[in-house]
Amino acid sequence: MSISVLRTSAGWWVQTPSGAVEIDTAATTTAQLLADRAAIETAAAAGGTVPVETLDLISPVTVPCRVVAQMTNFVSHVKDSGMNPDTVPLTFFRKSSGSISGPYDDVIKPGHVRFLDYEVEIGLVFGRSVPVGTAIDEDNVADVVAGLVVTNDVSARDIQLPKTQFYEAKSYPTFTPVGPALVLLEAGEFKRFEDLRLTLRVNGVVRQDMTVSDMIYRPVEALRALTRFQRLDAGDLLLTGTPGGTALKAPAKPIQILGSLLPPAVKWKNFFASQSKNPKYLQDGDVVELSIATDDGALDLGIQRTVVRYAR
Repeated sequence: MSISVLRTSAGWWVQTPSGAVEIDTAATTTAQLLADRAAIETAAAAGGTVPVETLDLISPVTVPCRVVAQMTNFVSHVKDSGMNPDTVPLTFFRKSSGSISGPYDDVIKPGHVRFLDYEVEIGLVFGRSVPVGTAIDEDNVADVVAGLVVTNDVSARDIQLPKTQFYEAKSYPTFTPVGPALVLLEAGEFKRFEDLRLTLRVNGVVRQDMTVSDMIYRPVEALRALTRFQRLDAGDLLLTGTPGGTALKAPAKPIQILGSLLPPAVKWKNFFASQSKNPKYLQDGDVVELSIATDDGALDLGIQRTVVRYAR
């Protein structure tokens, strides 16, 4: 059985069917906690629970850490982006860990950002160091990946697209809500990764809803590529891509062709003028709910709920 780990400013907890049990550990970072597996398992077997709803939960992934993300990694998202799923490459980008926030914290849109978008993603949390050159395969990937988390790759599209600047567009504070739980997988449970369903709602309306069956590059293939050049350590985080349904969608092919003939400044001015009519970009006060679970509920990463606030 998987173990759901929660974190508050005061310490770490294990979520049980009847509540939460505090973990007796001196760990202050995710890496330190993952090294204290005995304390986690002791708490999971203990009684004396407190109601989970009384806990003020924060991100179970501590900072600083590496945050790496896969780009356009679901067939539906690739099509929304105007690309061909059969030829899309396996690519990565980095986010600042300063963008990590809690599962119920407000998402703050900076005043200069106009088009704020959402992306529900499964986060892989690493349980040990993975030096460059480490061989990853189906037999050892579960030894490398300690657990899974719900993440939202919040994106400032008007920064990302004209400047092709993923790092800035996705790294503002609160642009990576994480949690509520870090779900530690037991032997064999990583095989259920294929069955996970990613769902995102805005004000109760479903915007994204897709299973991992739509994913192009699964964790083994992604980690084989990533570990050719990037070291990973315990507590680091890899975001594995989002399904279709984001606010941003590529314009029709004829419009793309016409846009390619225009000077860049004119092209992007016209593009964002049309995007200003798109009601799906996040608005002040929007409630964003994310859930990731298997349809049978056997593996459940919990529900993340954040509210969008516009900086004044």
